Amino acid sequence: MPRRRAQPPVTVEPLAPRIATGLHKIGLAMKQQAWHQASGEGLSATQAQILALLVAHGSLTGSELAARLGVSLPTVSDSVRALVEKELCVRSADPRHPRASLLSPTRRGAALGARARAWPEFMADAVATLEPDEQRAFFQGVVKMIRTLQEQGLIPLDGMCVTCTHFRPNVHVGDAPHHCAFIDAPLVPEQLRLDCPDHAAAADAERRELWARFLTPG
Repeated sequence: MPRRRAQPPVTVEPLAPRIATGLHKIGLAMKQQAWHQASGEGLSATQAQILALLVAHGSLTGSELAARLGVSLPTVSDSVRALVEKELCVRSADPRHPRASLLSPTRRGAALGARARAWPEFMADAVATLEPDEQRAFFQGVVKMIRTLQEQGLIPLDGMCVTCTHFRPNVHVGDAPHHCAFIDAPLVPEQLRLDCPDHAAAADAERRELWARFLTPG
């Protein structure tokens, strides 16, 4: 009887790179979906993102758009020029900066921007398949990952409660431990925002202090 060859031990890749691979696949799906939806409206993905931002945050300058999108100002300028030519946006003087101009959506541009904001709904449907406890754990992980990438300069420092000067982490006892000083209301962990229009970035030292308190429940 032939002797069986010993099987090599199974090598299990650490969990962190496997999660990164999964996120990469999810990112590809989101990029493909965004391109498909934008092209269906006759827009580029960047143009659609600009309209969505203007609907969410109101009139913005080109520099503000570039900072929120994490792209160069020339990239935004090209997209803005196309949106103005398509009569989806209009420029107006910025009272804060005499040399700058504000970009605002027209009625049709606002309608397209509102639709663009809804495009990620297919991903929300996928997240909805997770159990409630899985969703809460996943959300907590997403907050930590985004904050790390922001501190590394890979994502614009904008929108998240945990980097906002109005945020007061773990100051209450009970199910709503956090507090938003802007609206003067307690927050449960699931209410933390990732893209708040009223976000005011805390200074470096304050952000580090907020994060340390956030990671240390009372």
